[in-house]
Amino acid sequence: MSLLEKLQSQILIADGAIGTLLYSFGVDSCSEELNLSQPEQIQNIHRAYIDAGADVIQTHTYAANYLKLQRYGLEDSVKEINSAAVRNAKKAAQSNAFVLGTIGGNRGIKTSSITIEEIKRSFREQLYCLLLEGVEGIVLETFYDLEELETVLTIARKETKLPIIAQVSLQEPGFLQDRTPVNDALKRLEGLGADIVGLNCRLGPHHMLLALEQIEIPKHSFLSAYPNASLPTYTDGKFHYEGDADYFQKSAQSFRSEGVRLLGGCCGTTPDHIRAFASELKNSIPVTEKVVKLRQKTMIVESPPKREYTPLQDIVKVRPSVIVELDPPRKLDTTKFFEGAKALKEAGIDSITLADNSLATVRISNESLGYLLKSELRMRPLIHIACRDRNIIGLQSHLMGLHTLGMHDVLAITGDPARVGDFPGASSVYDVSSFELIQMIKQLNEGLSFSGKDLGQKTAFSVAAAFNPNVRSLEKAVKRLEKKIQFGADYFITQPVFSEEKLIDVYEQTKHLDAPIYIGLMPLISSKNAEFLHNEVPGIKIADSIREQMANLHDDPLQATRLGIEITKSLIDTALDLFNGIYLITPFLRYELTAELAQYARRRASEKSEVLNKGR
Repeated sequence: MSLLEKLQSQILIADGAIGTLLYSFGVDSCSEELNLSQPEQIQNIHRAYIDAGADVIQTHTYAANYLKLQRYGLEDSVKEINSAAVRNAKKAAQSNAFVLGTIGGNRGIKTSSITIEEIKRSFREQLYCLLLEGVEGIVLETFYDLEELETVLTIARKETKLPIIAQVSLQEPGFLQDRTPVNDALKRLEGLGADIVGLNCRLGPHHMLLALEQIEIPKHSFLSAYPNASLPTYTDGKFHYEGDADYFQKSAQSFRSEGVRLLGGCCGTTPDHIRAFASELKNSIPVTEKVVKLRQKTMIVESPPKREYTPLQDIVKVRPSVIVELDPPRKLDTTKFFEGAKALKEAGIDSITLADNSLATVRISNESLGYLLKSELRMRPLIHIACRDRNIIGLQSHLMGLHTLGMHDVLAITGDPARVGDFPGASSVYDVSSFELIQMIKQLNEGLSFSGKDLGQKTAFSVAAAFNPNVRSLEKAVKRLEKKIQFGADYFITQPVFSEEKLIDVYEQTKHLDAPIYIGLMPLISSKNAEFLHNEVPGIKIADSIREQMANLHDDPLQATRLGIEITKSLIDTALDLFNGIYLITPFLRYELTAELAQYARRRASEKSEVLNKGR
């Protein structure tokens, strides 16, 4: 009798974890490779699950695809590993269990990190390996991204008539990370030809049952569930699970009541957990009807989020605007910083921008200084957010905190790598790129967390993105701007520009964009300063003629600084003919320089407006 024929009339028990079981034994490398180097160990695990009551076992191939094996330098061993895995499972099963070939999902929250074309190529290679070795079905498991699962399921269904199990993983009960209701997602998978649809991983029995309450019994397929043992804990440098097998036994009948016909385990489960399920449900008659508890989506507050300041992109579209970067101090004394902030306020700037540990050097938190600027000086802070220092959890928490404090102007940047800064041994996180960070911030503006959870309110962030015009191919840089606009960028702030020719070139290349641009300008204060910026700071290039002028004044620091000011004023004149946005960068907390330049920019903008008005 085939797998699907058996499921018509009885509940079948599947196996549990292999990877996390091996990890608990001390394996800390690519466990799929053990199919080759330690086949007996893999076979013994399969046998242990069969002895515990499993009717169905999976090959140990969850991560045995090109995309994941390349992390270990094993990308050329896809066929060898998958073939060995099927042989190991068959040898252990004999005729005592169905052997299914397992293929795991690749995408997480960062869906753009792997293209669909890459997924297709990797999937086909692994699928063909498993089919050639004669598996009795295919398991597609731990898919957070519905687009990926629908893509590979479509391919698999065209390639084989064998049973296919398609299982999604949920960030929260009831919804996928793109906010698709789980019941709708499983119906879509059923419509694409999956014989068994269900859930696996991420959730333990309690939360998985909450999700199953919202899932109808499929009309043309069967329902599966593979819960985790528990949430993982981290002790002495290792993850481990503490889920009790007795707890699984107590929950078994609840899974049956929700219509599950294939019940196994995922991360942290052991033969004891599977034995617990089998003792309650093996060969039980399945439920064919149930009352579905469809939960209503929480209504996100639709009233417009409150903002204290008009978004900068709206201001700069209608009038010239000046913003100034004033770096948070490296030491705890903030006296000079706030002196500078007051001087800049008097100069009439629209915002102070606060870098996020630029060049990976440790400074006072820009969030704390931003709040003090806002609350004590009534100034608008523009907070830079780098992808370098925080993982996705920290980034979302940070942004929620900014929203709570009423700071809604942010600049999303990748951030300089840690190795260039104070602690070269520190890790650079980079869970997301600046593109994805922009997209996620805009998702918060829809009232949804990075993982798709309902936040109950919409945030009100105005999102700036970085633009480096000091590159060999400005055309390619502009393509990046267009992509950032697609991801949700509202406006751009450039790296400092040091030539009128570059300003004109930037204007010509970007004049088709709707998103406004703040042109970065920074006064040079010495020849040494100019040479350092030109030669050692990524994204900054200074014309040879300017560096020569600064070099001629290397013995006269006051004259060098005045020359730097005059050069910047000349650039302001040109910039204001082309752009409405001026972004002044303060060197070494020399706020008197940017205050003078801000006043100059405002005066020149006013003169420009008067001329235009007279012309009308």
